[in-house]
Amino acid sequence: MEQLSFKVQEFEGPLDLMLHLVQKHKLNLYDIEISALLEQYLATIRSWQEQNLEVASEFLEMAARLVYLKTVMLLPRREEEKEQLKQELTGQLLEYQACRLAAEYLRQEAAGREYFTRPPLPLEEDAAYPLHHEARLLARAYAEAVSRGQRRLPPRGEEFAPLVSGKVVSVPSRIFFILRQARGRGGLDYRRLLLQSRSRSELVATFLAILELMKGGRLLLEEDGALRLRDQKQGRAPHKGG
Repeated sequence: MEQLSFKVQEFEGPLDLMLHLVQKHKLNLYDIEISALLEQYLATIRSWQEQNLEVASEFLEMAARLVYLKTVMLLPRREEEKEQLKQELTGQLLEYQACRLAAEYLRQEAAGREYFTRPPLPLEEDAAYPLHHEARLLARAYAEAVSRGQRRLPPRGEEFAPLVSGKVVSVPSRIFFILRQARGRGGLDYRRLLLQSRSRSELVATFLAILELMKGGRLLLEEDGALRLRDQKQGRAPHKGG
């Protein structure tokens, strides 16, 4: 029996992945729809996890950045921060796209040419840097450079194991849960609802679900911290004494 082989598309980094998703789903690069981009980005990460592929920390860090950006966009009176974060992300994508196009142009220009590792003629000594340094100083400088490079390396895989292996809770599922609970109980306590979250993913999804419902005008947050459906509050009759 012929053995099947699967080839997984690789990306050089999170910007490469996001640019691929923007082009694939025909999103406007100059006015990115963050919700759509976040949904496609998380779907790609989940597909990698389902194939037991190791997800680099830089991809997870970008996922957290997109979640935060979407949260800021849902919050009122955060227009300035929202525009700044969105412009930074757009600028990075445009810059990365330009670099990738330049690299592709250079690759095509270099196709078919021959290169030599040794020059045909001996090179003269370059005296532009005439200083000399002791061997111990050069060794110390090398060690410092290596240590700086080590600090930039991503954390080890086991540090992200709880996050990667944990169940991802979707925002639509929490929206359905909140609507059902609020309608059945006549209201929910905002703080208790968040404290009852069993994981960080559920906590973030619950918070985003509350923001979505409040933004759509379906849910109201009262001064005492109670969450009630708008139709329930409007339907409550005023209490009359006596």
